Amino acid sequence: MYDQTRAQQPPDRSPGPGGRRTTGPEPLLPAEERDEIVRRLGHAVNTFADTPRQALEEAEAAFDEAAAQLTNALSEMRRVLRAGWQDRDPETDSTELRGALRQYRELTQRLLRT
Repeated sequence: MYDQTRAQQPPDRSPGPGGRRTTGPEPLLPAEERDEIVRRLGHAVNTFADTPRQALEEAEAAFDEAAAQLTNALSEMRRVLRAGWQDRDPETDSTELRGALRQYRELTQRLLRT
């Protein structure tokens, strides 16, 4: 039976636990960076009762860091995608260009789901 979700995964997608391909796209930020932002945000929430203003400042800083890291990650993804097709011969095989279009579509859809 045809599995559309599995068929849309990139071929270089690493298998998840148990040797099966993981569902969904890779996170935009590395786990260590995400975990640190989540830790900081959790600390802000947990300290709000004692120091509300400091907790809000910490939450804002965690938000700013997440936004900056996402912006950097997206800029790098865009740079890599663009480098893959921009300077190609105009006669480039449409299959290769279709692959770039699919990557743009998938990345844009990921952003819209967040």
